[in-house]
Amino acid sequence: MQSKSLLKEIEKLQADVLILEGTPQTRNNIQNYIQDYCERFIQSLPSRDGFIASHNQAENFYNYPITDDGYPLDEIIRVFEQSVDQPGLNAASGRHLGYVPGGGVPTAAAGDYLAAITNKYAGVFFAGPGAVRIENQMIQLCAKAIGYTGNYGGNLASGGSIANLIAITAGRDAHGIMGRNYHKTVIYGSKHMHHCIDKSIRITGLKECVYRNIELDGNYKIDTNKLADQIEQDVKNGLSPFLVIASAGTTNCGVIDPLDRIADICDKHELWFHVDGAYGGLFCLLEEEKFKFKGIERADSVVIDPHKSLFLPYGLGIAIVKNVNHLLKSQFYEADYMQDAIENRNELSPAELSPELTKHFRGLRMWLPLQIHGLKPFKSALREKILLTKYFREALVAIPNIRIVNEPELTIFAYRYENNSFSKQRNNQINKKLTEEIHKEGKVFLSSTNIDDEICLRIAILSFRTHIYEIELALNEIKTKLESIIKMH
Repeated sequence: MQSKSLLKEIEKLQADVLILEGTPQTRNNIQNYIQDYCERFIQSLPSRDGFIASHNQAENFYNYPITDDGYPLDEIIRVFEQSVDQPGLNAASGRHLGYVPGGGVPTAAAGDYLAAITNKYAGVFFAGPGAVRIENQMIQLCAKAIGYTGNYGGNLASGGSIANLIAITAGRDAHGIMGRNYHKTVIYGSKHMHHCIDKSIRITGLKECVYRNIELDGNYKIDTNKLADQIEQDVKNGLSPFLVIASAGTTNCGVIDPLDRIADICDKHELWFHVDGAYGGLFCLLEEEKFKFKGIERADSVVIDPHKSLFLPYGLGIAIVKNVNHLLKSQFYEADYMQDAIENRNELSPAELSPELTKHFRGLRMWLPLQIHGLKPFKSALREKILLTKYFREALVAIPNIRIVNEPELTIFAYRYENNSFSKQRNNQINKKLTEEIHKEGKVFLSSTNIDDEICLRIAILSFRTHIYEIELALNEIKTKLESIIKMH
């Protein structure tokens, strides 16, 4: 009798659980409704603003607490549209010209859908050999682009932050840096390196090391003479130089550090050479741009973000280490309950090369678009962005009192209004006001930065949806807003 009542209770619960699976009809209804919404979203992008400064609409979520019974789909999607889609930065828009955007090609979303439905575990070869091989193939593509050969290895992380963490950890362990040595271990970087690297240094325990902020030259690149001199001085003083961090496309100005010369210095002193190429690295896919990155292939580790220069959705960064054994030394662990997986391993698994064990099969969002479209349209998009940057720069200098702070190497550079008859403070106020007015209007999104105590504006042209129309719109916003501000000042 107890078994019968138990079975009835199980059957009752099973009926509730089957709601999660749905039926062919309910699944189709949900998919079609969301697909229609996504299509309307994409169709609306050319005419939508790049930024909505008000955050009030996002508070609507508080009116929808999680309940036992849920809400109708159309109501929830309406909340999503009002509270997520509309306020803030429209990162999917071609008018996003401030921070490096994650444009999100639609076929990448199809890859994510496939990954989520099939739910293939991409962490261990034994569990998902095809998934692991797809991710390894994506790493090989990027490694080949930067010129790596031999026994390299890597990992598809959630972004540049975790990728940098993985690479710096590999360097720490490869050099046997121990806590008792931190006080005399030296790390070299610059004030224009990405702040996620500062976080990586702290998380890896290396914050207690000696850190040298190497001066930049007149082009905002690491001054290699100053770097070489500082290393020599540190050696003479009994310190232990360990790590040099360079950028292949800084966030502030988009410049590429002198990678080949830095590699020479690192070779001489047997230092770990790390290159943050999250933004710029995949411009190496263009044969005509490779000369700018000479020396990147000599780095011990490189980070690349396909969600930037391959226009994929946020959430994909790649750490590549020249000697895969250094990654294994940092990340490989064994557990008794994983003995089947270890015994049936044909190639290295992501779980052996990164902190992640449970992980999203994120390689599919990169693999599927590349398989469907091939590399040609991605390369064309990169070339188009470089030409749009040149066009924007040429048009800017025609505006009175605009100074180009640094000449663009790729698709990011800084500029500012600078009237020589005004004080620095007054010019700074004008540039700050210009940024605020552009944000308030929201037609396009441009960002600002502070370089040598000067407030500057930046442009980052890297959305695959940014074309000449969006560049002209940005130029018109700058001109009209400046004219109005100057009259007031």
